Amino acid sequence: MSFADTSSTTSKGGRGKGSYKGSRTAFRPVHVAPPIFDVDEKESYEDLLKAYDSTFKNYSEGQVVKGVVLSVTNSDVIVDVGFKSEGIINLDEFRDESGRVNVQPGDAIEVLLETTENRDGYVVLSREKAEKMKIWDDIERAYNEQSIITGRVIERIKGGLAVDIGIRAFLPGSQVDLHPVRNLDSLRGEQLQMKVIKVNKRRGNIVLSRKIVLEEQSQRAKSETLKILEEGMVVDGIVKNLTDYGAFIDLGGIDGLLHITDMSWGRVNHPSELFQVSDKIQVKVLKFDKGEEKVSLGYKQLTEDPWETAEHRYLKGSKVNGKVVSLTDYGAFVELEQGVEGLIHISEMTWNKRIKHPSKLLSVGSEVEAIVLDIDPDARRISLGTKQTEPNPWDIISEKYAVNSIISGKVRNITDFGAFIEVEDGVDGLVHISDLSWSKKIKHPSEVLKKGDVVNAVVLNVDADNQRLSLGIKQLEPDKWEEFFSQHEIGDIVPGKIVRITNFGAFLELAPGVEGLCHVSELDDKRIEKPEERFSVGQDLDIKIIKMNLLEKKIGLSLKALKDDGGSEDDFKAYMNRSESGSSTMGELAKEQLESLRSQVQKKE
Repeated sequence: MSFADTSSTTSKGGRGKGSYKGSRTAFRPVHVAPPIFDVDEKESYEDLLKAYDSTFKNYSEGQVVKGVVLSVTNSDVIVDVGFKSEGIINLDEFRDESGRVNVQPGDAIEVLLETTENRDGYVVLSREKAEKMKIWDDIERAYNEQSIITGRVIERIKGGLAVDIGIRAFLPGSQVDLHPVRNLDSLRGEQLQMKVIKVNKRRGNIVLSRKIVLEEQSQRAKSETLKILEEGMVVDGIVKNLTDYGAFIDLGGIDGLLHITDMSWGRVNHPSELFQVSDKIQVKVLKFDKGEEKVSLGYKQLTEDPWETAEHRYLKGSKVNGKVVSLTDYGAFVELEQGVEGLIHISEMTWNKRIKHPSKLLSVGSEVEAIVLDIDPDARRISLGTKQTEPNPWDIISEKYAVNSIISGKVRNITDFGAFIEVEDGVDGLVHISDLSWSKKIKHPSEVLKKGDVVNAVVLNVDADNQRLSLGIKQLEPDKWEEFFSQHEIGDIVPGKIVRITNFGAFLELAPGVEGLCHVSELDDKRIEKPEERFSVGQDLDIKIIKMNLLEKKIGLSLKALKDDGGSEDDFKAYMNRSESGSSTMGELAKEQLESLRSQVQKKE
């Protein structure tokens, strides 16, 4: 058999090895009897074998080599690495995260030669191990040179994050950012720039730091920012953090504080109403302390202060519209425009309704129409009123309810000094306790009235300016005192019944609802120490009138005068001095009554 014939039974697998022809199953070597050569033929054959072997590369196990993909099967990838036989790699090493195969015939790849020959005659290769060896070399180089590498966050793990930099590495939570990151899960899938701060190939440990990279970047940016930063300049920044009192803005390596009061000319309850973390905004440098590296920023200062021209837009007496933004015990604040608010005092909300809190009429967020009552641009104050948008019912109250007219209403409230009667919606009139009855001595209005009672009353007075309406119930009946005084005069002898006895005298009922007092000194010529021993309640007596005062509704009586009409003038004056009036008019009236008494005595004589 010639060499040509022998070679036809071999292929690239050579020397008894079967070649791969589209099937994973390897051909077994074909055993034939060794040919019989002469000396020259044998030497020629060995030379040819040497030449054939020299065409293959000499590789050793554990070496990374280059190869070309020949074929892809359902389970393996066949690769030509220039060796005597093809190499085989598990297909799973070529799948991406979604499970798709990312290799095809003709692709050039680097692989690790694990075994030069397996039992099927293939070279065992590994793409994954080759890539890891290359990655480890890159990682060690990055660690030694302190260069930046890029990795993708895989997941959150205990103490920090797992990061894919070709192989799995650890990024501690303290090295994620310049400031603590509360939600590490939010970084899942993010591409980060980091430095290798610890590497141990034998144990397979790699520790990364993003904080170092950020610090270096921040320091470079800070140096540049400090060179150009000046008060009054407008700069670009990124919202870095939000607090209840403001926002910290990254100006490029240095943070500035944008206080909540400098965010808007209008009302801001929390910075999150205007900004979110990572927002890019323009701000104005209000103050800059280069030594302390402190920067105060303003956002509202980029626009005009609306109060500078508010006086021209909100004229006194003009009608405006706004939105209720806040309620207090004393009123409601209304936003007329961003940065301009007015106050509707509780007293300016309604003409006639008595409200305890503005929330009874208004609510936050509601739209209102109001009248400008006053404006003070310097104090940044505008006084508003809503009741002025409607006619004042008290302007016509005197026309509707004339004095001495009778009204009907419900008892809305009872106090110690009287009762409030609701005349109409929002209009109350007061019945003073003294106007409840002509004759009864009432200690509290609840003795006569109850809340909710519907009663009639007489209009006594209307004060529209002070929104007061005075009513009376006793005026519905004739005044019994006036009736008595019109029928009697000083000196008359009238019948009476004792209704009360005190240590200073006895009270007698002279007519229904009309009482008079017989002082202890007028009970008898002799001094009486204990009137109750001489007189009793219910006793009927004829008694003489010696004093009359319609204004104070007082009548003085005397039994002594009845017995002795010729009593001395000095005794009478002493009685008058002991009277309870104490007024100058009573003194004059006493003189008139004394003259009248003298005249009556003289006539009888």
